[in-house]
Amino acid sequence: MGKDKLRKFAEVATFKNVVQLDAGKDFKGKWASQFFGNNKPVILELACGKGEYTVNLAKLFPEKNFIGIDYKGNRIWRGAKTALEEGIDNVAFLRIQIETILEHFASGEISEIWITFPDPQPQDSREKKRLTHPKFLERYKDLLKSDGIMHLKTDNDGFYAYTLEQITLQKASISKETTDLYQSALVDDVLAIKTYYEKKYLAHNKNINYVQWRFS
Repeated sequence: MGKDKLRKFAEVATFKNVVQLDAGKDFKGKWASQFFGNNKPVILELACGKGEYTVNLAKLFPEKNFIGIDYKGNRIWRGAKTALEEGIDNVAFLRIQIETILEHFASGEISEIWITFPDPQPQDSREKKRLTHPKFLERYKDLLKSDGIMHLKTDNDGFYAYTLEQITLQKASISKETTDLYQSALVDDVLAIKTYYEKKYLAHNKNINYVQWRFS
């Protein structure tokens, strides 16, 4: 591991807005009340990377709590540091494997979940690693409130088609859907937030897929 990554790992361990691994289990069912000190809705961003979506959503919606989840501490470092520097106190980052998410959040604790430009895991042998595989969708369904909302943004057309198929099999209700977000009428301040990777894709004129759905 390079010196810069080691520095970031060491620094992120000192950030008050970062919770790592098993420490997150202490807040299960109590993220709003015990971590944020309020009773506001809790929204997750999965595989948040540098946390651009988490931080910018928090700026747009100070009446909500946002938690970015990723396993790579050197990536979380960027979003967490920005939130601290800008005094954004409705942001947290949780460093865990997403497979363990049910150990860190209670059933019905979450109001919305964002999945923004995840690894599409295109090989058939890695299907179970896709964040919209049925085993993950079942976890999200458990975490969400009865009217909870799911969002996906991705540049990968194959992964998007796979996700739509899985949503259909779940008999979920799609409320918004497009295969070319920036040529659609759906773009607003929320969907116009761009991650590091999205900016790279758009620079190469790649279409961006987006779908919003509810499980019930």
